[in-house]
Amino acid sequence: MLKIFLWFLLLAAAMFALDRLLLYIEKRGWIYYRKKKPSSSALSNACLEVQQLLEPSKKYVVEVKKDEKKQQAETGDLPPVDKT
Repeated sequence: MLKIFLWFLLLAAAMFALDRLLLYIEKRGWIYYRKKKPSSSALSNACLEVQQLLEPSKKYVVEVKKDEKKQQAETGDLPPVDKT
């Protein structure tokens, strides 16, 4: 019974150390882990650009998204950027 408890304690300590390491790496800006969330629009835009090459009919969707972004930037309707 004591042996199982010690293994559990060792596992908990290793998980805590790994969490602290990943938070440190995230603070340095190397990865996104818990505190900062990557924008999903960047990933979807990249996928659309690739899909546009494979399927020319998707070009319209990419153009509409770019036009919407331009209009939002011109009118100042962009959502505030969270820098935390």
